[in-house]
Amino acid sequence: MILKSCVCDIIREGFGAAAGPAKHGDGMFEQKINIDRMEQAAALFGSFDGNMKLVEQEYRVTIVCRGSEMKISGEPDDVSKAMRAVNSLLSLINRGESLSEQNVRYCISLVNEGSESKLEALAADCICITSKGKPVKAKTLGQKRYCAAIQTHTITLAVGPAGTGKTYLAVAMAVTAFRTQQVNRIVLTRPAVEAGEKLGFLPGDLQQKVDPYLRPLYDALFDMLGAETYQKYVERGNIEVAPLAYMRGRTLDDSFIILDEAQNTTPEQMKMFLTRLGFGSKMVITGDITQIDLPEGRKSGLKDVLHILRGIDDIAQVRFTEKDVVRHKLVQDIIRAYEKNEEAER
Repeated sequence: MILKSCVCDIIREGFGAAAGPAKHGDGMFEQKINIDRMEQAAALFGSFDGNMKLVEQEYRVTIVCRGSEMKISGEPDDVSKAMRAVNSLLSLINRGESLSEQNVRYCISLVNEGSESKLEALAADCICITSKGKPVKAKTLGQKRYCAAIQTHTITLAVGPAGTGKTYLAVAMAVTAFRTQQVNRIVLTRPAVEAGEKLGFLPGDLQQKVDPYLRPLYDALFDMLGAETYQKYVERGNIEVAPLAYMRGRTLDDSFIILDEAQNTTPEQMKMFLTRLGFGSKMVITGDITQIDLPEGRKSGLKDVLHILRGIDDIAQVRFTEKDVVRHKLVQDIIRAYEKNEEAER
């Protein structure tokens, strides 16, 4: 790809419509797009043309940019899909979104499904602003459905693989509800279960002993609020991060309550947690039923509750897939490989 001449020559506002397809003597088709703004071209191609290389690899096309004209050549169907992917990425750029490998790959997957028009819904809403001024937005349609379910239901059950943003988005929604005074308190909890290894006796007081289990919740809160603001709210009692065992015997009114790693609860613990719900409160329960760390023979409370509470009004169930993973691409590949292996063993 020749990005240098493209960026240097682009000076006009906006981006032009695509020219009609042209057929070459070698049977290859070519489609042209006029890009008339330098910033758009730089954002579209990305660092070292990385974004367009992903499109080239996916659709087996060649993308060349000279002056203000971008040419996509290849087989007719491949060129058509590549054009749709490029136009979708341009629409994201026009709405102020910055492109990353994750959203380029996600855009490509939507084009392959014929659902690229749904991309417009993603850039619309900002869930929360972090302590560093960064907007938190849903990055996939699954995440968008998850946030909508939390807004419209009292209890939301979210199940899916690692890296889909279940915990992070739940904390973002909790912080937003707290800032807008919809709730007076944020309560975050998770069962203190080791991931397949025994840590033994931990030093320190009770808080220091349980902190390693609660670290992911602290990380999300620090990102949203900053360490100083977080500490201030903890001292006032507005934020509570505690192991699940601390929930017994309590009624939580006007609170946003998040139970993380719920696959490691027993059915008894899950029932105990759900019955803590008070007036004016919301509950979000997250987990991954493929990563259960309970002793062998123990039943998962999350698996149980998904069946028991199915069809009850004001309780939403959201399921994420590997397409909603917003970590490294290899995480998607690993999850897919494990799913195939599990299906083969059944």
